[in-house]
Amino acid sequence: MHLRPPATGKEPAVITVYHPEHPHSYIATLSRLLPGHTVSDQSEPCTRYAVVWNPPEGFFSRLSGLQGIFALGAGVDRLLGRHDLAADIPIYRLTDAGMAEQMIEYARYGVLHWQRSFDFYRTQQQVQQWQVQPDRRKADTRISVLGLGEMGGRVAAALAGDGYCVSGYSRKMRTLAGINCVHGEDQLNALLTQTDVLINLLPSTALTRGLLNAERLALLPAGSALIHAGRGDQLDENALLAALDSGVLRFALLDVFALEPLAAGHPLWRHPRTIITPHSAAQTLIGEAAAQIARRIQALEQGQEVTGKVERSRAY
Repeated sequence: MHLRPPATGKEPAVITVYHPEHPHSYIATLSRLLPGHTVSDQSEPCTRYAVVWNPPEGFFSRLSGLQGIFALGAGVDRLLGRHDLAADIPIYRLTDAGMAEQMIEYARYGVLHWQRSFDFYRTQQQVQQWQVQPDRRKADTRISVLGLGEMGGRVAAALAGDGYCVSGYSRKMRTLAGINCVHGEDQLNALLTQTDVLINLLPSTALTRGLLNAERLALLPAGSALIHAGRGDQLDENALLAALDSGVLRFALLDVFALEPLAAGHPLWRHPRTIITPHSAAQTLIGEAAAQIARRIQALEQGQEVTGKVERSRAY
């Protein structure tokens, strides 16, 4: 049972940071932004707030005074359903913190790689072949973005602003200027048949796991492209390999995988139609993330509501 005394706004908070790579950077930045509070990487039982990225199992067991968890990323799937974490403790995800701009750049790179035939030119270079590929205009390039939350909405809007023909899919009906927005399974399947470049930015939920299976990939027009930067459990990797081998997919830019890091010897590493990045499409920027978290902690200590609170039933 978690005993959570109410915050008074007067007693300094104890804030525990867990990050496998940059704990001291976050501790130093949060300490500067939250003077008077205690910030460390020690799992003190009196911890009021935990700031974490992929903490190990059992991490939260000792934090009996926990009142809130701040995820150092947009995805929170690894914080849900844990045995060491009570279901009534609020979880807060980062909203943007510099990640949307990076994801826009990542998406633009993948789209241009396909639109401008750079995948063909890479193959031609290997055999010293000099052959100009047919031109494709932006307006004739049909892009579909799966997931129209803060990240996906920004990506869709940026690509539409670039002059591409952009559609977007979301769980519920959305309206975005310049974007053809659809929702529901039937509309998704119809959308895939009219997609040249598919960009997946969906969160991992019970409804999205396994979404990109063999049946859905087969709906894409022959010679299309996939930019996969949502979550690894949404894509059937065997079905992906089959789609690449058959030519249904001409190119795939892959940032997330079912098991990470991608195992040595996995056929996706050496497939001639893939580009692989190590879950780096949109990295958390320490300064911006810490500033956002500090502002939220200050607001919570004053009894105010804050943005980014996760709805556990929706998993985001």
